[in-house]
Amino acid sequence: MTTNFKRLNDGWNAEPNAPNPIVEIDGSELRLLFFANAFQFPQYDQDDVLQLRFCDCWRYRLGPTNDEGWYKGQCRFGMAIPWGEFYELIGDVLADRVSDWTLLGSPSADSRHFLFYLRDDTFECDAGSWELLAAPNSRN
Repeated sequence: MTTNFKRLNDGWNAEPNAPNPIVEIDGSELRLLFFANAFQFPQYDQDDVLQLRFCDCWRYRLGPTNDEGWYKGQCRFGMAIPWGEFYELIGDVLADRVSDWTLLGSPSADSRHFLFYLRDDTFECDAGSWELLAAPNSRN
């Protein structure tokens, strides 16, 4: 089975140098907070924080590969997709190639796989849905 990548970020992205991602968990809801890319998207200020909220999340990981590894082709998807973007993966998500998953529950039939390449980390999760929200600028 092949892997298809559907790019989801339009008009936003994470800060390219120091997005400082933070994962927050509340039951089966996961929130990924990170600094917005004010360099590329002028609607954001330098300290604006964005939040990806995932509902019905049953597993996630925040870890390798970073940008240097990505450019060396060390990510499990090769260099099939541009670095620094947010995607939904459809088909083979190659989940067995990593072992650092944090489990929050059991898989569900409507689960979708999401991937976000950040500067120093790769974020992935399996969840039922996602949405982009602004977050309070409380991270200094």
